[in-house]
Amino acid sequence: MATFPPSVTDAERDGLVHSIKDWSIGNGLAVRPPPGFIPAGTDPAGIAAINAPVTVFPSPFPRICFEQGKAVQTTYNELYASVSRDEDFLADMVKQVMDGDDFIQNLWQIHLKVKQEGYTQPLSLGLFRSDYMVHQDTSVSPPALQAKQVEFNTIAASFGGLSYYTSLLHKYLATTEYPLLDQPLAPGSLALPENSTIQGLAAGIEAAYRAYPVSALGHPKCVLFLVQGDERNVFDQRHLEYQVAKASPAIPLFRVAFSDILAHTSIADTPTRQLLYRFPRNPSKVFEVAVVYMRAGYGPGDYPDQRAWDARLHLERSAAIKCPTVLTQLAGTKKVQQVLATPRPLSAPSALSKFIRDNSPSTAELWKTFTNIYPMDRSEAGLEARRKALDPDLCQAYVLKPQREGGGNNTYRGAIPGFLKSVPEEHWGSFILMELITPPPVSNLILRNGKVEQGGVICELGIYGACLWNQATGELLHNEEAGHLLRTKGDQSEEGGVAAGFGCMDSCCLV
Repeated sequence: MATFPPSVTDAERDGLVHSIKDWSIGNGLAVRPPPGFIPAGTDPAGIAAINAPVTVFPSPFPRICFEQGKAVQTTYNELYASVSRDEDFLADMVKQVMDGDDFIQNLWQIHLKVKQEGYTQPLSLGLFRSDYMVHQDTSVSPPALQAKQVEFNTIAASFGGLSYYTSLLHKYLATTEYPLLDQPLAPGSLALPENSTIQGLAAGIEAAYRAYPVSALGHPKCVLFLVQGDERNVFDQRHLEYQVAKASPAIPLFRVAFSDILAHTSIADTPTRQLLYRFPRNPSKVFEVAVVYMRAGYGPGDYPDQRAWDARLHLERSAAIKCPTVLTQLAGTKKVQQVLATPRPLSAPSALSKFIRDNSPSTAELWKTFTNIYPMDRSEAGLEARRKALDPDLCQAYVLKPQREGGGNNTYRGAIPGFLKSVPEEHWGSFILMELITPPPVSNLILRNGKVEQGGVICELGIYGACLWNQATGELLHNEEAGHLLRTKGDQSEEGGVAAGFGCMDSCCLV
């Protein structure tokens, strides 16, 4: 597919942009505009929406890597459910990174406080996303392609809603616009896979809701979406809400800003500690919260003061099923990823074998997705990683990552030595060093804020998973792969977060 995407004339490009803008707003492939994009005086009520940044064509993506990522997702779900249950392992991970990372330390303190009081809810819900890039192994001929894991997200794994509609957008264009180009793409000539993100993620929420017992206090059950107060990515979340709303019998669902948790919820004075939600517009309506789905609380910016940390403790000690619990959020730290991906020693079991059978065919496939990740501590491997990170030439092959989810946190290539020198050396252990994945070149056009950018791009595949498990027994009550996401960025950009302003929505054209 060397000629894909096809060259387009200025008139064709303008026609495609016109169709994309209208279809996107008409179908909710949208975001709130970035600050300053529309003058406040022009939109004083904040009602404006613009189409989400998106590629004009679906990007070519190797079918073998796509299928590889999908095939291992339920194994990854099982793995991270198991990791979240191993308190001793997570305690060790936290201890290794807590110097210089107050955020991780504060999360751990919440767990310890609730553990002392006693957890009342054994069930945990994970709506996960495992992110991959295509690695081109040039040591063999012809070069072999493999999906290599960039990171595993255990909290606020976003864009399930928009990815579903991006797939539909490109399918629409493939039947209406692409066949009319001077270099036409015949209907049915593109391998555009089905995508079921909204349905798959909603199924996880519904499974948790159904698993929560009927209220002993006589209240109707509900689901809470906890969100950031200034959320631009609101429509992505709304699509998931609307899917849950299709359930029968109906599932009451409410959005609550993370900063309003303590104002609108309370904990029943019972041994079970049920979480109660009072509907702000009519406080006489009281619901028992069955599921708390967190789309906020994943980074330090969501905790500006002690009241925010009190709110997270308030949720954690309640009987609501959390997505995620604090332990599941900590399982998603980069340190855990680094330890799990550490190659099996010659004379000892791998760290991975603590959690799942290390000699099964499914685990063998999971091992293939690991890339080279190193600690930045004072171990032998850590000292070698520090040497590479500080070397102006060797550092060009690496990215330095803190224990964070969400875009905009990493330090790349030549910026690593200077960044490390700005951080006290005793804090270096809170980072990991990852070998950069170098995917094969792809080109596309990106429509962002009404303007088209054209050139080389880098694609990142995300595979969603929905998992409900019993934290006490390890029993898996729901374990499904839940659709996919393709995010794309210009090949001159290091970061890939769409909400952070770096990447755009895309869909796969399998090749």
